[in-house]
Amino acid sequence: MKKLSILFFAIVGVLFAAMPAFAQAGAAPAAESHDVGLKAIAAGIGFAIAVFGGALGQSRIGASACEGAARNPGAAGKIQTMMILGLALIESLVLFALVIVFIKT
Repeated sequence: MKKLSILFFAIVGVLFAAMPAFAQAGAAPAAESHDVGLKAIAAGIGFAIAVFGGALGQSRIGASACEGAARNPGAAGKIQTMMILGLALIESLVLFALVIVFIKT
């Protein structure tokens, strides 16, 4: 798992370092039609990453809550309350990403 996270952060670092290479000066108005399509593609990819991260977080919360309730059935009510709170916060972040996608496109 550690190697996978190092690989992930290395890829993200390379992508962030490559972003200035794509920076261009303002072009003629005819190029603006291409910008709309690129914004839509970027928004779709960004939202897909947000959904993927949210799904991973929710699955880990669900698995941990089930494991915690199995180990200590007396605390199942508190665990379930905290699980629902965590799921709501994660889902709100995904919905916030969706709002940003609609605003930017």
